[in-house]
Amino acid sequence: MTTNRTAMHDTFRIERHFDAVPEKVFNAFADPAAKAKWFGGPAEMKREDETFDFREGGRETMTSVLGDGTRFGFFATYLDIVPGERIVYTYEMTMNGQRISVSVATVEVRASRSGGTDFVVTEQGVYLDGLDNSAQRKQGTEDLMDALAKSL
Repeated sequence: MTTNRTAMHDTFRIERHFDAVPEKVFNAFADPAAKAKWFGGPAEMKREDETFDFREGGRETMTSVLGDGTRFGFFATYLDIVPGERIVYTYEMTMNGQRISVSVATVEVRASRSGGTDFVVTEQGVYLDGLDNSAQRKQGTEDLMDALAKSL
């Protein structure tokens, strides 16, 4: 059996304003208890094999299992952390053990002149073999940002 190998590249940017101080927004990424409140998927999704080492060179991993048994893996490495301001990390996503994408994500947090926090996440991804795509990933990230806003 031959697999049609493809690599689709895309970049997206999501901007938000949060009515919380920048330290709280940054902490929502840096503190495992704060991140657990918003990062993940639907409540019916089971989380397994979670690790969290928030430091440059540190890794974060999680496997999410859907009701039908489909397993999604998230495997990140933190490359650049400027406390209270910026996080740059790479991550790969897998589905049932097969890599579906590899991305570089940059999170930027800035105090807003009007109060609260101006927030930007930029993701540069490669979506592999037709198993994932930029539109799905952007929508998933938008959903996570909605969950982040609620957690703040």
